[in-house]
Amino acid sequence: MAVALGALLAQAPVRADAPPATQAPDQTADQTADQIFAIHGQYTLVVQGVGGFASPYSADNSLAPHQVKATNDATLYLGVRPWRGAEVWVNPEIDQGFGLSNTLGAGGFPSAEAYKVGQFSPYFKLQRAFLRQTIALGGDALAVAAGQNQLRLATTANRLVITAGKMGVGDVFDTNRYAHDPRGDFLNWSLVDTGSFDYAANAWGYTYGVAAEWYQGPWTLRAGLYNLSQVPNGVALESNFSQNALIAEVERRFTLAGHPGAVRVTGFRNRGRFARFDDALALAAASGQAVPDLAPARRVQDRLGVAFNAEQEVTGSLGLFLRGGWSDGRIETYDFTDIDRTLAFGGSLAGKGWGRPQDTFAVAGVVNGISAAHQRWLAAGGLGVLVGDGALPHPGTEQIVEAYYAFRPVGWGSLTFDYQHIANPGYNRDRGPANIFALRVHAGF
Repeated sequence: MAVALGALLAQAPVRADAPPATQAPDQTADQTADQIFAIHGQYTLVVQGVGGFASPYSADNSLAPHQVKATNDATLYLGVRPWRGAEVWVNPEIDQGFGLSNTLGAGGFPSAEAYKVGQFSPYFKLQRAFLRQTIALGGDALAVAAGQNQLRLATTANRLVITAGKMGVGDVFDTNRYAHDPRGDFLNWSLVDTGSFDYAANAWGYTYGVAAEWYQGPWTLRAGLYNLSQVPNGVALESNFSQNALIAEVERRFTLAGHPGAVRVTGFRNRGRFARFDDALALAAASGQAVPDLAPARRVQDRLGVAFNAEQEVTGSLGLFLRGGWSDGRIETYDFTDIDRTLAFGGSLAGKGWGRPQDTFAVAGVVNGISAAHQRWLAAGGLGVLVGDGALPHPGTEQIVEAYYAFRPVGWGSLTFDYQHIANPGYNRDRGPANIFALRVHAGF
């Protein structure tokens, strides 16, 4: 059993948690003994700053110019195998710090290491506590590699995996080899996940639920049921699924010219007390409210969305990814971010060509948009989950480019230099563009 323990630092960050490697890439290999327990650790520091940009007016949810913020997080991954095919994992974590403007101001927020809540002092959270059961269904022998939240396991290619407890929805759904881990690759929320995927989560990015994955040949079918937060963008979660998210995903794996790739289509149905933007505006006009409020218009209804996610290795060093999504923008966002439609494309290049094969250079672009009803809401002074400048006379799409270079002098650590350009932050053509620079320090054990 390989057991690694990291000496975790005392101060730690804040973000919508990096979806960890929930299941490492499967590799056909000789059978080895199943791993019985493991201890892993990680520490991540992100320092992010933005310079000056046009800011003719602002409100509570505006991105402010001229600021530097930092987040820290330190996590333990403690896992044990109580019986054949089963794993129990807990992830105690210490967080500290703030995102830019307290994680407000852009639908595609620039740091997925920043939670929707921030604190000056380090604080403790048990972010994950779940049971995973893998049931072999036949086919080729398969060795699932060990990793964070994954014990080494000998199983078969065809299998059923059931996960229940406290977890991140992104641990199971909408994964991507090149853009899914803000502790190791891109930082922007709408690159780490499909921006329009309004997945269930508390303010730290976690929820309670159950998911099942059926692997059959090159196909995987996934389904999950999760608790939404008690109120939109809330700290407290439902406990009885009275407000819930139902998610389904189909994945097809393949090879092109000998290089692996995958395509995933994900659909979600959120059911809870949501408001339609136009209903809230009508109520505000009837009551003479100066600033409209979503709460009086909330009633039980469904919010739907679909996402597309593809990855393809082109060479041993170069990989590409594509994401796109749509959600019902007539209804308020509940738990993720203010994006109703999105399209992202990017690539990741290992440094073999310049003698640094362990390093990575990557670049990606994303265009995020909102519905006409959502625009009317913001124009009337309404606030969203992350955005709201108090007015929106000239709406536009958010256009984001992110590039990073990850320098890895040792296998267990990296230093990443990150740059993002956000045009029309908060869908406001009067605002920005914002040029954002970041330094990320990461160590994993």
